Amino acid sequence: MSEQTPKPDLRLIQAEAEVYDLMKAPETTAERVKRLQMEARSLAVEQVEALEKVLMDATAMAREIAEGGDAYPVGARELAGRLAQDLPAKAETLKAIVLKTPH
Repeated sequence: MSEQTPKPDLRLIQAEAEVYDLMKAPETTAERVKRLQMEARSLAVEQVEALEKVLMDATAMAREIAEGGDAYPVGARELAGRLAQDLPAKAETLKAIVLKTPH
């Protein structure tokens, strides 16, 4: 039985991104730098968004542990409870930073 390969993220880099035209003159160094900077910013935003998702997943897990009762050590429950309170705010801060940063 073969494992399913995850589908690639097919996001567009920017509205200015375009399919490379083979009939087009080679891009200048300045054009290439601009294009690569746009790609780098887009990838950075994707990574920050992925971190935000991981933080929200960790929040859910921390909440489960905090509310898990005596099966979990007291210290672990207390720490998980603090994480469940703190992580959503951190994720929201990341989201706000990404939204106000020009892409």
